[in-house]
Amino acid sequence: MTTELPLVSVIALCYNHERFVKEAIESVLNQTYPNIELIVVDDASTDNSHKVIEQLAKEYAQIKYMPLERNIGSCAAFNVGYKASKGDFIIDFATDDILLPARIEKGVFALQNAGDDFGVNFSNAHIVDESNSVLKEFYETDNKGKALQPPPEGDIYSMLVKRYFICPPTLFSKREVFEYLGGYNEKLTYEDFDFLVRSSRKYKYCYTDEVLVHRRVLPNSMSTKQYVYKSDQMYSTLDICEKIKEMNVTIDEHKSLRTRIYYEMRQCIRTGNIKLLFKYLNLLFK
Repeated sequence: MTTELPLVSVIALCYNHERFVKEAIESVLNQTYPNIELIVVDDASTDNSHKVIEQLAKEYAQIKYMPLERNIGSCAAFNVGYKASKGDFIIDFATDDILLPARIEKGVFALQNAGDDFGVNFSNAHIVDESNSVLKEFYETDNKGKALQPPPEGDIYSMLVKRYFICPPTLFSKREVFEYLGGYNEKLTYEDFDFLVRSSRKYKYCYTDEVLVHRRVLPNSMSTKQYVYKSDQMYSTLDICEKIKEMNVTIDEHKSLRTRIYYEMRQCIRTGNIKLLFKYLNLLFK
């Protein structure tokens, strides 16, 4: 019986995804895993996303639709859905991405069979464009679909501080991870880097070596705006780096942070953000 299976909450965040939201939601509804709670939060979209979602909510009783009256940003919008959720596992799902049919089943299996100190599962992904054409794999694979260079697993905090190597839409987490973190930090403009470093400080990560998600890259997506002139995201990254300094406990972890700071300083120079560059210099001297 499905009630014997742990409940998985998918928090689907929509903002002006009119062209993609139907396919995204249906990718959740078509999962091989049966016990799913789907909460769709529309962050006051200005297109017709709400009409598409309303129609789907009429067709599928398992959709819980939460339209917001004003735009509050992705971190706060996620927290609205998270607080309404009841699942033992959580997926933060953008409604311009796609979950492949076995994504949830594989995530539950991975974390149930890992140790109690594992809190997050991640996988490979296809990077796709607006028309669903595959641009590349996140991790390059061999002819059997396995990553040529599998990413690190286990205690990966220091490595996550140093460099990006996880595709955020593939994250699948135990509820206790979000309870430990208190949800997302609503003061930040984006959530993934902060979530990765704060969660990996306490919990281990396990990897499923399969493509289980399609991550869509759009010209106006948040990821494409991270390193542009005077980007708010660059200031959020500085806030996270300052938090990392307080979380670090070893010399190697401080070395990883210095590597990250050097990388962010290069981005400041590239984008002409001299004011932020000096803030990073100040953090580096600390």
